[in-house]
Amino acid sequence: MRKISAAVAAFVVVIVAGGFAQMRQDKGGGDITGPYELVAGWPQNWCGEGFQIGSTAGIWAETPDRVYVFARGCLPALKEPGDPVPTRNASGFDLSQKDPARHPRWDHVFNIVDRNGRLIQSWDQHNKLFVRPHRILVSPYDAERHVWLVDDGAQAIFKFTRDGKLVQTIGTPGVRGDDATHFARPTDIAWLPDGTFFVSDGYINTRVVKFDRTGKYITSWGQPGNPPNETRPSYMNTVHAIVIDKQRRLYVSDRANHRVQVFDENGKFLDVWPNVPLPYSFLMTDDQHLVSASGQTSKFTKYDLTGRLLSAWGTFGTMPGGFWGVHQFSVDSEGSLYTADVHVGRPQKFRPRAGVDRALLIGPPTRAVSTPNYTN
Repeated sequence: MRKISAAVAAFVVVIVAGGFAQMRQDKGGGDITGPYELVAGWPQNWCGEGFQIGSTAGIWAETPDRVYVFARGCLPALKEPGDPVPTRNASGFDLSQKDPARHPRWDHVFNIVDRNGRLIQSWDQHNKLFVRPHRILVSPYDAERHVWLVDDGAQAIFKFTRDGKLVQTIGTPGVRGDDATHFARPTDIAWLPDGTFFVSDGYINTRVVKFDRTGKYITSWGQPGNPPNETRPSYMNTVHAIVIDKQRRLYVSDRANHRVQVFDENGKFLDVWPNVPLPYSFLMTDDQHLVSASGQTSKFTKYDLTGRLLSAWGTFGTMPGGFWGVHQFSVDSEGSLYTADVHVGRPQKFRPRAGVDRALLIGPPTRAVSTPNYTN
């Protein structure tokens, strides 16, 4: 009988009962982070001793060394930050400033960090614009890579150059409405290749609003409702996220109704996916899968574009690697995953596990424009 090397013998474990041969596994483990491993200590705490990063609403990986984080200021640090049972809801702090004792320290709202979590820059010159940071977006079709910040408390969307110059405001800051120039707590943005964009609007208006590439209003659709099934499309309850596939179909998070509605670019109803648990945020991957982060199960769920569930993973908790409200997530060009936890109040970074089945990973978002190799 041919001998095998000691290294190979140590690597292969024969399970006699049942007759299976399996690769050696590390002892223990609980699969908290699915196909990823947590990058410990990312990012560095920019809030200083005695404070921690506040409710983290938005995150966007422009490059591995340029990651945008949109947070609701800084909060007094938890006494037991590793406690697996949440002791407070970071998103529940008073952002109206009517109760100063419960208002976060309002600095380090928009931040840029590198792959090691080192703070590169904060746009503190713009802090007075922001009321309740909600999401960060960059159009895949924009060669200049403008940064769009959605603030549902300000009732507005702010468009910046990459170096932090405000160039456009969509909506009327501080004023709610449901017409061509007002929002009522907007939540997200998605683009077509020609620059036409759609806003999910949002917590109060429960509608989708379509604009041309210059920001001129075109149309809107949607109305409040809690339908029992798919026979009443366009009735929505908290329109919380929106993405577009390469066939120009829109996928809308009907969050409180636990479903996804699908429309064409003119608002014609196409399909509904029921039983999608409390979809907080979406990502449309470049290989055309829709990934949803659930505020109910704390799992990432990956679907094909017919709505078929392909995979799910994630663990509730405040311990490192756990989730309590992934409000936005992003994937960089190296495959690392970034999450914005709105309830714990923290960004996290994960890298793919060695040898993992790539089908279980969240692919990068649609990339129609190559990203410049910035070195800042």
